Amino acid sequence: MKAADMFSLKGRVALVTGASSGLGQQFARALADNDAAVALVARRTERLEAFKAELEQSGARAIAIEADVTDAAAMKAAFDAAEKALGTVTILINNAGVAQKPLRAIDVGAEEWRRVLDVDLDAVFYWAQEGARRMIAAGKQGSIVNIASVLGFGVAKGTAAYAVAKAAVVQATRALAIELAYKGVRVNAIAPGWFVTEINDTYLNGEAGNAMKRDIPMGRFGDKGDLDGALLLLASDAGRYMTGATLVVDGGQVVQLKG
Repeated sequence: MKAADMFSLKGRVALVTGASSGLGQQFARALADNDAAVALVARRTERLEAFKAELEQSGARAIAIEADVTDAAAMKAAFDAAEKALGTVTILINNAGVAQKPLRAIDVGAEEWRRVLDVDLDAVFYWAQEGARRMIAAGKQGSIVNIASVLGFGVAKGTAAYAVAKAAVVQATRALAIELAYKGVRVNAIAPGWFVTEINDTYLNGEAGNAMKRDIPMGRFGDKGDLDGALLLLASDAGRYMTGATLVVDGGQVVQLKG
């Protein structure tokens, strides 16, 4: 099989959470560029609609769906809307997430702890459950890709809740993978290092960011598109014998942490 055929997503339907900005938009664009129909899910409707129009101008099939990933009813409605407009979702990208306020572990209160884990862990698991149930019910094989983080492998000060959530995403990915493999539903994860997005660009492009950059073996933060290869490998037939894996894409950061 030619590489282009292995990575093709023609005829498949993908759903991307957190698709109104940052990595979520890049993931959706990469999937659409490789011929998947894409359901864009986020809370910011105006941004979703603008991005949907952008994808459609390039020839993609897309739908914008407003949903809070922590709302179970909204989750089910999102899958319903995607199925009605595009067909059964067979590629789920669990990307939506929130950053933790920079607090020492002993200062993280119950409200902040719950806020971070609700989005960064609980929603990931519940959306994976729902996506898998629907793939199985439709008798279709599929791929679930959870977005973890290098902070799931090495903790930085002031990130306790976030790091715990992302480490749990890696383990949840494994747990789901071994139970869904027999149904043809693959579950993998991507653990990005530091990528400049609109949420963190001021910080990472400042003095603190320059100091962090010196600790990355490749000497730079991730660029737009640096995650596309890992995403397409896991979403497509190119990765059809992969499940339970977490691909680290970080310029060598975790290798240095473990060293």
